Amino acid sequence: MALGVYVHIPFCAERCDYCDFATWTDRGHLIGEYVEACVVDLRRRMTASAPRATSVFFGGGTPSLIPARGLARILEAIEREDVAEVTVECNPDSVDPEQLAIYRAAGVNRLSFGVQSMQEHVLAELGRTHDPAGVEYAVRLARDAGFEHLNLDLIYGSPCESVDDWRRTLDETLALAPDHVSAYALTVEPGTPLGRDVASGGRSAPDDDDQADKYEIADDVLRAAGFDWYEISNWARPGGECRHNLLYWEQGDYLAVGAAAHGHEDGRRWWNVRTPERYIAAIRSAESPEAGEELLDSTTREEEALLLAVRTRGGVPIPKHAEALVTDLIGEGLVEPDADRLILTQRGRLLASDVTTRLLVALSVPASRSAPAAALLVRSSSPLPPSEVALGRLDC
Repeated sequence: MALGVYVHIPFCAERCDYCDFATWTDRGHLIGEYVEACVVDLRRRMTASAPRATSVFFGGGTPSLIPARGLARILEAIEREDVAEVTVECNPDSVDPEQLAIYRAAGVNRLSFGVQSMQEHVLAELGRTHDPAGVEYAVRLARDAGFEHLNLDLIYGSPCESVDDWRRTLDETLALAPDHVSAYALTVEPGTPLGRDVASGGRSAPDDDDQADKYEIADDVLRAAGFDWYEISNWARPGGECRHNLLYWEQGDYLAVGAAAHGHEDGRRWWNVRTPERYIAAIRSAESPEAGEELLDSTTREEEALLLAVRTRGGVPIPKHAEALVTDLIGEGLVEPDADRLILTQRGRLLASDVTTRLLVALSVPASRSAPAAALLVRSSSPLPPSEVALGRLDC
């Protein structure tokens, strides 16, 4: 039985202009207490009857910001399969040789670097603190430490980024030989520095057509280099797919550890208290850190299965009694048949929300129920689990 464990590390050295995730730059003094709370929480949850984890993902925030031995302590508390995939999200400027050696010894076998761009002026526009040379250095350190599986996370569509900038970013990314690349369109979220600047007219909003062009370029360049898409915003070499990601897309079970983390088990979705202080206090008091839950009935789970599957390379079953729709979608170049399934074309991936809505209508899904989920899936800002779609991202 597959079981994922998602551990949220809500600490950052600086907050990026576009970020609206549950992270803080002024809570570093809580890191030690937070690590201990995660360990205690895991020891309670990982009972003898629980299946061993098949994947673990440390997301954030900046997991590489906490002491490496602290992260290793958390990982040690997770009973997992010998072949479990263990990923840590890292900023390129927050890793060093000793840290990576500790990760490897603890069982980490995959790193995900938040690169975003390989052009200095684009990184500055995004509020990132690293530079392209720092990315190259971090990847070299990872290789020297023995890491074979690397994801490089990119963001395209900043108004200051030209098409040539984006092409250079892709070329320089591929030169680092990752086995996985994630690429997400820059989104403007209310309440972020970027959102406030755009609202006041101080900065331009990303252009939809420009982002569509850059998505097509990314897909063409990556596929020519031997990568294949397996989810709209994720490409991998054969065998390089993120198993933890796939667990989310397939509605698998995963535990939520840490502030603001989301979990899912057999149709029950829950989320933890948002701030690190409240999470620490709950664990110390032997109380549940959960802030809320949602119980999904069979109909809702079937709807979500379609909403998630349509975004993946596996596609969705060809709907019965919807021959006209299927003919239209194929004729418009949005999907292509593969045996008994429909797979999004490149054009279809750009219009995935439209395809999803039309499929839901064909299956007579009530609009009041399907619309929110469809809207949430349109946004792909840095990949969290479907249960964390409410936070607007998916792990990568």
